Amino acid sequence: MPKLKVRKAAKKRYKIIGEKKFIRRKAFKGHLLEKKSPKQKRNLKNKVVVSQGDTKAIRKMLVC
Repeated sequence: MPKLKVRKAAKKRYKIIGEKKFIRRKAFKGHLLEKKSPKQKRNLKNKVVVSQGDTKAIRKMLVC
């Protein structure tokens, strides 16, 4: 049986930290930034821990 391949899109978007947690960047920071306040852009810069419900699907995509 061949090896399972990693989903490249998921590999670029998520990083594993600790035992069973993933981090991701926040949405809405790609474009249309003129109308967003500096405070909002500053808060969008931070990374966030992925919710518990999504970790199982991400783990499957990354073949961990």
